[in-house]
Amino acid sequence: MAKQTKEQLLKRQFLDPKNYPYGFSRSGDFSISESQALSRYGCLIAALVDGFLEPENDEDEGFLASARGDREPQTVAERAWCKYQKRINRPKMGSIYGSKSRGMSESDDMGEESDVEIELDD
Repeated sequence: MAKQTKEQLLKRQFLDPKNYPYGFSRSGDFSISESQALSRYGCLIAALVDGFLEPENDEDEGFLASARGDREPQTVAERAWCKYQKRINRPKMGSIYGSKSRGMSESDDMGEESDVEIELDD
């Protein structure tokens, strides 16, 4: 993969189709300003965090420090990134009903026939 510059990353829109298939602004998780900041600065912050790009100035250092948790997020983009990370890394909740339906037994699961005979009235 060719190394990208900061300007190229800022021109690219950040998307996450796996977790936000309809976009950040339609998810209800982010405010309008947060979704705009995340779309604009998300690729840059992701490249900084992953080590693909070295910080060039104080703004980049701020993005990196807040993303790592070294300091509190101060800008809208930093708050949006931290909120995004909390949302996508939250534990997945299981179903309270379990994976099997209540009426199934183990023999039904295996595809075996049960020994119960049913008599029908004629």
